[in-house]
Amino acid sequence: MESNLKPKSTLVPILIIAGLFFIFGFVTWINGALIPFMKTINELTDAQSYLVASASYISFVVMALPASYIISKIGYKKGMSLGLVIMAVGALVFIPAAEARTYWVFLTGIFIQGVGMTLLQTASNPYITILGPIESAAKRIAIMGIANKVAGSLGSIIFGALLLSGIDEVNEKLATVSIDEKNVLLDAMADSVFLPYVVMAIVLFILGMLILKAPLPNVEATVEEEETTDVKTAKTSIFQYPQLWFGVLALFVYVGAEVIAGDTIISYGISLGFSSEEAKYFTTYTLMAMVATYLLGALLIPKVIKQRTALIASAILGIIFSVCILSTSGITSVMFVAALGVSNALVWPAIWPLTLDGLGKFTKTASALLIMAISGGAIIPPLYGRIVDANKVELINNGVAESVATASAATSSYWILIPCYSIILFFAVWGYKIKNWGK
Repeated sequence: MESNLKPKSTLVPILIIAGLFFIFGFVTWINGALIPFMKTINELTDAQSYLVASASYISFVVMALPASYIISKIGYKKGMSLGLVIMAVGALVFIPAAEARTYWVFLTGIFIQGVGMTLLQTASNPYITILGPIESAAKRIAIMGIANKVAGSLGSIIFGALLLSGIDEVNEKLATVSIDEKNVLLDAMADSVFLPYVVMAIVLFILGMLILKAPLPNVEATVEEEETTDVKTAKTSIFQYPQLWFGVLALFVYVGAEVIAGDTIISYGISLGFSSEEAKYFTTYTLMAMVATYLLGALLIPKVIKQRTALIASAILGIIFSVCILSTSGITSVMFVAALGVSNALVWPAIWPLTLDGLGKFTKTASALLIMAISGGAIIPPLYGRIVDANKVELINNGVAESVATASAATSSYWILIPCYSIILFFAVWGYKIKNWGK
């Protein structure tokens, strides 16, 4: 599976797609700051606060196939432009949400932004995968990952400063003030989203208009014929490609693990006793670990290591780091959560080409299914939050002090990552090779 474009002609499209990865990286990774922010202003439990991630990622289930249909009708550029405009609309929804301080309205705005990102992802991921030789696809996607995670780091720092400034003092006051005073404090805190989200909406709308003039050539996957003389054995359905379904499962648990590593680390740090001023930088540690590993991937794949080898190493490191999180405490445990960035970085770039290789005419449909697998970020992080809440209640009922119970529950609940990385390891070792059921 490859494109018919010459290497030099792919430079400008690669830069444009990298810009799009930068945009949805910025928007996606501010969730790490939004989760503790929403937890405070809407007085939520841990499980409820992680619905911020759910609202964003569940849109990929709802919109992946419709997005694929829309792009097939209006083309890549118009599809990307529409996605950016929809993201701008989602940003504007934050204004009435903050005014009413109503959680479901915030979630609606996040969901709308997720719909826009689904359009962008549905177009850009298969596009960059088939923009050159399949053997170097992981390298190209690693470059996209660098743009995505650098933007995520900037978004985390900027929105952490804007939204989490003074949150410790607010949380302390909430326990002692009257209901009227509490509402005044929380309303003032909610108002801090006005300016950043208005600016975000304007920028996204302008970019949506500019992308229409971007020089993006149409690229199609080369259809690979079945090497068989028996017409009856030719594959006629995506259900006949086992490696696709194993790839979808691997991507599902990977996105869940990645979101946990990036979006829970600030709340985790706060639960361990770190101030919000210290904890607001923790997501950046995770993302910078990913950027460093992406750089290695871009340099080493495929000349030094194969993308499958990188995937196996990533899964093994994920299991090791998860065990280390459970076995340590304090800043050491936080740093092992951040280290998951190393184990996560090359998973996405490797799963896509290993899954799509040989699918030919089914590539677009398979890509939509892989995009739907991003919904792992909507399901697994809230599941982590529910486990935290349940463990915390159990510890408190057993006489453990609330602060200690909170920290202990948050740490012990990271066990959920181990089965996730085990599934990824299965795909890297065996799953991707299973081209036919029963073989």
